Amino acid sequence: MVLRVYYHVGMPPWTDRVSRLVLGAILTACSVGVVHAEPAASSCDTDNRCQALRNFFLKYQSPLEKLAIVFVRAADQHKLDWRLLPAISMVETSGGKHGTPSNVFGWNSGRTRFRSVESGILFVASRFAESPIYAGRTAMGILRMYNPARKTYPPKVIYFMRELAADPVR
Repeated sequence: MVLRVYYHVGMPPWTDRVSRLVLGAILTACSVGVVHAEPAASSCDTDNRCQALRNFFLKYQSPLEKLAIVFVRAADQHKLDWRLLPAISMVETSGGKHGTPSNVFGWNSGRTRFRSVESGILFVASRFAESPIYAGRTAMGILRMYNPARKTYPPKVIYFMRELAADPVR
């Protein structure tokens, strides 16, 4: 074993690699972002969509009820149909009741483990808005790309979207 002693002010040779890894991890964490959910009752009082989403999740006994405001804000921030992400979560994990606990969308075939459900919501919303695969597409276009192998997938998601609000799904 070789023991190196550094008598000068310089850094050990491995610190450059470590610095890059740490910086990469920090930048990745910043790009995903984290939203700390406010108490659902006080946050949803002024937004009818949020109230509808809370009631929807309560009807299905979903643990996502407390995160209704996170879904709505993520959709608004990324200009997505506010019903899309909750509906996908219902098809993929029965509204967060099954599958990987922090991955309510089955993202990456359910293999991705987000730091929290909130960070998963924000990550998927940002991918739908910014990824070349999904960016600029309507909710229907996103659904066709999200699970292209299953032709029955979009109608399942649309069913839940229409349950939230009867507006047409574009």
